[in-house]
Amino acid sequence: MAQPTVLEIEDLWVKYDGTVVLEAVDLSLHHRDFLGIIGPNGGGKTTLLRTVLGLINPDRGKVRVMGKPASDVNVRGLIGYVPQYSLFDRDFPVNVREVVLMGRLGAKRLFHNYRTADIDAARQALQSVDMLEYQDRQIGRLSGGQQQRVFVARALVGEPKLLLLDEPMASVDTAMQEGFYQLLARLKQDMTIVIVSHDISAVSIYVDKIACLNRRLFYHGSKEISADDLEATYQCPIQMIAHGIPHRVLKKHGDR
Repeated sequence: MAQPTVLEIEDLWVKYDGTVVLEAVDLSLHHRDFLGIIGPNGGGKTTLLRTVLGLINPDRGKVRVMGKPASDVNVRGLIGYVPQYSLFDRDFPVNVREVVLMGRLGAKRLFHNYRTADIDAARQALQSVDMLEYQDRQIGRLSGGQQQRVFVARALVGEPKLLLLDEPMASVDTAMQEGFYQLLARLKQDMTIVIVSHDISAVSIYVDKIACLNRRLFYHGSKEISADDLEATYQCPIQMIAHGIPHRVLKKHGDR
């Protein structure tokens, strides 16, 4: 039985000050897809996520989430988002549970008290990321990896259909990264996940599909990436590509 389409992007173009940032991007993802997007800095990865979130209006093309335009205000409740950097005052007296509950705030309920359903949803989200025992801990007293799990819980508390993560390993210690990827693999059973990362080797192990993005998107609906796609993305020769081992992207060497 075919899975429902969660994200549909068709001929997407985005420009900044006349410069093309995204060009003719096409992408279709279904329920329980786990996609990793790789590419160089400035290649448009964060712009793509922000366009899916409805924060950027494209110059051309369409973005639909569960069949609705990304610009539809009702779509935002269908998407969970973990940004690359979550800036906050580590001394601010807010605990883990309160941070997660912020994910239940909406424009219509901004000044209303939390309901029992909100509290229950926060507990469930924290349990899903193995952080329930820390719910009364001040957020600034947690490690980077623990904080990132809390931010994932905040994204999950609204029960999204699509989870977007922008370089979520940036503040996670190497020792904790495997556990974080395993968490995402578990969450994939209930939703569609898109993760932006520079870690090609880790992404290739854990995700189901990989896309390369550098203004244009190279995507074939699988984990297979051709050397031509990688070279077009990174604008340099590729030494090798294989599954389960690190991929190396090398600059061109002079003749000696």
